[in-house]
Parts: sequence; structure tokens; C-alpha cells
Amino acid sequence: MEHGSINDVKSATFSLADEDHTLANSVRFTLNQDPRVTFCGYSIPHPTDAKVNIRVQTTEASIYCSEHLIVLVADQFHCNHEVVGFKPTSLVLGDPAKEVFTDALQDLIFMCGHVRETFDEAVDKCRKSNSGNAMDIKP
Repeated sequence: MEHGSINDVKSATFSLADEDHTLANSVRFTLNQDPRVTFCGYSIPHPTDAKVNIRVQTTEASIYCSEHLIVLVADQFHCNHEVVGFKPTSLVLGDPAKEVFTDALQDLIFMCGHVRETFDEAVDKCRKSNSGNAMDIKP
């Protein structure tokens, strides 16, 4: 579940059910490797709760834009650009926290796959090199 602001897509808190420090710390580590992230942290609301809250804040980027682009962006977020106070020549945007969070989870899946593949190769190599020296374990 995502807890965030419609007006500020650069920051959000994601709640993951049935998770603990194992996943949360891995996701935090992966997010902190991303240069788009300015802050990432996690908390567990209560030790008996199997729930993790991960907070993500991303960078801002100022870009030049025309009045037409500002109106298009304001329409995308369903707000009036005059009320929000955008100026016709500048707009501050950032990478959406949801997108950065999703990218970090994909990176973590890739890293876990790589670790699993490397481990399986090492086990196969060990089994092949020690095939004649197998231990005889009696029950």
C-alpha cells in the first residue's frame, strides 16, 4: 500500500504487509544506491506487527517549460496551474517515488537471482570436484 501526496509525487511511504527487517533493510540498501533518492528509511510500527513502512524521497530537477507544458502537467495531476502557482518558465519536477521504489524492487529481484545463480554454480562445482570423496552419513 502506498501512502503519499497527490501534490508531491517525489515522496511517499510504502507499507508492506507480512514483512520484517530482512526485506526492509534490503530494499533500503537498494534504494540508497539509486542517485535519484535523497532519503530512504524504514520502520516497523510495532514488534508484534508483521508490517514495514518504507519512506522514499527523490531528487528535484528544475526544467524550462512553456505555458503549454505546464497546463499539460497540471491537467495530468488534475489541478489548476494558476492555483498551484506554476510560473510559465520554470517547473520543479522529480522522479516519482513510486517509480523509484518499483525500480529498486526490480533491482533487488535481479540481485537475488544473481546470488542464487552464483550459489548454484558453486554447489555444482563443489559436487563435481568432491564426487569421489562423498561422506557416508548413517542415520
